[in-house]
Amino acid sequence: MGEPFLSVQDLRVQFQTDDGLVRSVDGLSFELRKQQTLGIVGESGSGKSVTSLAIMGLHKQARLSGQILLDGQDLISMAPDDIRRLRGKKMAMIFQDPLSSMHPFYTVGNQIIEAYQIHHAVSTKVARKHAIDMLGRVGIPRPEKRVDDYPHQFSGGMRQRAMIAMALSCDPELLIADEPTTALDVTVQAQILDLIRDLQRDFHTAVILITHDLGVVSEIADEILVMYAGRAVERASSDVLFTRPEHPYTWGLLGSLPRLDTEPTDRLLQIKGTPPSLINVPSGCPFHPRCPYAELNGERSYTSVPALKASESGHLVACHLPVETRHQLWETDIKPKLEGP
Repeated sequence: MGEPFLSVQDLRVQFQTDDGLVRSVDGLSFELRKQQTLGIVGESGSGKSVTSLAIMGLHKQARLSGQILLDGQDLISMAPDDIRRLRGKKMAMIFQDPLSSMHPFYTVGNQIIEAYQIHHAVSTKVARKHAIDMLGRVGIPRPEKRVDDYPHQFSGGMRQRAMIAMALSCDPELLIADEPTTALDVTVQAQILDLIRDLQRDFHTAVILITHDLGVVSEIADEILVMYAGRAVERASSDVLFTRPEHPYTWGLLGSLPRLDTEPTDRLLQIKGTPPSLINVPSGCPFHPRCPYAELNGERSYTSVPALKASESGHLVACHLPVETRHQLWETDIKPKLEGP
């Protein structure tokens, strides 16, 4: 299969605050190949967006360690000016809130033109034609007119499309989409996901999709990485994660998904407790205060951090429960509750 296009190894991102050291990402490792889509899921505060900003080189006050290799280049040791040259051409990002991410004083077209001219020695006329073509490509009607509109003149879905057009204007080889469908209605969500999928096929882009919504990643991701308290707790192909998940936290995320085949009065299977403080992460397994199966491991859950190990080929899980026990719990306890009557 060749070398991965993006390789993240033992990434740690820390912030010094008045309250203490925040360990936002604590030893994260994963790989991504071209034309592959990796979905990163987890609750707010699990480290998803911090990871994406670390890859893009957008942290200014953070302590970074580990290794981020993009096409063989180590981004952590690279000078800021060199990383800036990679942004747009080699890698690009769709931010969570396009209204605050786009400059309100410049037209949408001017912002796409600027991004294109940074990496291409072309005239403004040529760059403007490219901006119009990209806006049309992402489904914005009358792009030759809308190119001169300001971000506030676009609807939420149109702004997200314009943000995608800007991100893809230089044909990046890596696209990071951070909550690209947040605050959009379900119809627009589906359109945005279809758009990302179509553009990935056309541009052969590697995609990282960051979200808290498992329903979103099930539509588009080849593999899914589940994060908790700055760590990876499970990684598997999309098919395996939705049919044979093994980590209790993943079970909780799946149980929190609304279903159309249940009664409106049925309660969702919630994850008890709250996400941990990243300043005072619990000892041992970070999930143990919320895990209903922590006591099955004796003292190990409270004293030892579980390593991310292969349960089967391509399926990695960080859990002290034996593989056989996880399989049994899934089949006899968790799966029947998720499937309902």
